Amino acid sequence: MIRDELKAAQIAAMKGGDKPRLAAVRLMLAKIKDRDIELRGKEPGDDDAMITDALQKMAKQRRESITMFDDGGRDELAAAERSELEVIEQFLPKQMDEVETRAAIDKVKDDIGAEGLKDMGKVMAELKSRHAAELDMGRASALVKESLS
Repeated sequence: MIRDELKAAQIAAMKGGDKPRLAAVRLMLAKIKDRDIELRGKEPGDDDAMITDALQKMAKQRRESITMFDDGGRDELAAAERSELEVIEQFLPKQMDEVETRAAIDKVKDDIGAEGLKDMGKVMAELKSRHAAELDMGRASALVKESLS
């Protein structure tokens, strides 16, 4: 379970005195705790899926921040975000590269018989149901649009 890996990483970072890693792990655990509170009283789903979703959102936020800091000439802040992103990505499933993503899109298109842009929603929904953990849906959306046009 990812939750257990994060707790073990927190303990290891504390024992090792790795303050930047400890801070990043604590941020992830806090985000997961927030998600637990949001979902309180609802049907418990797959814990790893919920955690993966939360970590993917954190990674996306870090990537956006890095771009903004780089554009603004704030190299020290961009470096801090990069180091947090590296720690977050260690707990995420391996992401598909562009070739794998295109192959997955082609398979989904063939399976559901998608032909044009009007089928983009169906393709995206099926991609998300099959590959949500290992696929960046923002990048996939652009590739789906390209392949359907």
